[in-house]
Amino acid sequence: MSARILVVDDASFIRDMVKKNLRTLLPGVTLFDAPDGHRAVSILKKQSVDIILSDWEMPGMSGEELLQWVRATEAHAKTPFVMVTSRGDREFVVKAVQAGVSDYLVKPFTPDELMTKVSKQLKRLGIDATSRPAAGAQGVAFGSIEALTGKPAAVSVPAAEALAPKAKPKAAAKAPAKSKKGMAQLRLAGQQLDCLIRELSLQALNGIIQRTDQLPQLFESAVLDITDLDGNAVARVNGYISSLQAAEARMDTRLIKITIRFVDDDPAKFESLSKYIAKL
Repeated sequence: MSARILVVDDASFIRDMVKKNLRTLLPGVTLFDAPDGHRAVSILKKQSVDIILSDWEMPGMSGEELLQWVRATEAHAKTPFVMVTSRGDREFVVKAVQAGVSDYLVKPFTPDELMTKVSKQLKRLGIDATSRPAAGAQGVAFGSIEALTGKPAAVSVPAAEALAPKAKPKAAAKAPAKSKKGMAQLRLAGQQLDCLIRELSLQALNGIIQRTDQLPQLFESAVLDITDLDGNAVARVNGYISSLQAAEARMDTRLIKITIRFVDDDPAKFESLSKYIAKL
C-alpha cells in the first residue's frame, strides 16, 4: 500500500524540495501539493490522504486555520497533521499541539528528519515505511512531541556564538562595520550562524558569515531571523543559499560572503522588510 501525502506551503521551492525527498525516500508515494490552506481544502474535498504536511504561517488561509477545518471535517478529522514551521520555541509548539497537530518539523530540516517524521505517522496508520534516522545530532529541527512534553530543553534554540572579531584580520573587520545593515541568525539543518547583513532587498540578503568546519551548501534550505542594529526583530524569512564566496583572496580566510534568496510569498513579511529597508 503506497502512502498518499499532501504538502502545503506558500513557497514553491520548499514544496518541490519536500516532494523530491519524499519520492526518493518513499518509492511509489502519491503526492498532492497546495500553496495555501484554501487550495489544500479544495484538494481534500476531492481526495483522501494519509498525512498532511503543512506550513503554519501562510497568507490567505494559515496552517492553523487549515488544521481547524481538517479536525472539524468528519472525513479528515483523524488524518495525521504534521506542522512544518520556522519557529521552534516551546510555547509556540505546545500551543500548536493543543490545537491538534500530530507532530511538528522545524525548518530547515534534513531528508532523514523528514523521513523519520513521516514514517512515524505511517507506522501508526499501519503503512509500511523504512525510516532512516538522521546520523548526526538531533538539533532543534528534530524535536518530538514526546520530548517536548517530557524534556522541554529538547526544543530550545541554542544561542549562536557571535562572530569573533579578534579572529578577523584588522582590515576585514573594519570594512563590514561601515556598511552593515543589521544582523541575522542563519539557521541551517544542524547548525546556526550569525550573519552580518551587507545588502538587503525583498528578494535576497547578502551577508558575511564566519567560516566553520561544516560549510553551508549551495541550494541548501535556510531560515533567517533578521534583526536591526539594536537587536529588534524585523522578520523571519525562508530561503535557500544561492551563492558562497571567500571574503578574502586567502585560503585560510575565516570570512565567507553568502547570498540567501527568499522563497516566501507572504505579504506581511514583505511589508515588514519594506519598512525596514526604507529606513536603511
